[in-house]
Amino acid sequence: MPELSQESEHESEREGERESEHGGAAKLFGWVAVTGPSMVPTLYHGDFLVVRYGGRVRVGDIVVLRHPFQQDLLVVKRATERREGGWWVLGDNSFAGGDSTDYGTVPHELILGRVRFRYRPLKPGQRSPLALLRWAVSAARLVFSDRSASSRLRAR
Repeated sequence: MPELSQESEHESEREGERESEHGGAAKLFGWVAVTGPSMVPTLYHGDFLVVRYGGRVRVGDIVVLRHPFQQDLLVVKRATERREGGWWVLGDNSFAGGDSTDYGTVPHELILGRVRFRYRPLKPGQRSPLALLRWAVSAARLVFSDRSASSRLRAR
């Protein structure tokens, strides 16, 4: 079983809350910190993601899910195909592994939410005016479904 740092992307959360049907607080939005290379080139180690919990998942969405065999571990993958019993999820980096090719279809109840926004922090030593300008232009981005990437991933 892969360790936390070797698996793809995992959680480090702070959330807005809403009332759940059980009377407790349920997550509406949260953030996760990316660790590992499984979503390169879309997401990199050290990126922070804003996640919208719940809601409808579509093909091509980047989703946060509980690992099917180690449910205290959160993983970030791309939902590539809806199958009987759940979703087929793949990393954008086919060499990293740790996706449905290893553990099969992910049940619907293990999909926690969709990634809506990515923030890439400033790297240490990135101080030149050109480096700061490039960082400012690329640091924060909305994350949309990528239908073309999901088609390429299914064809593997």
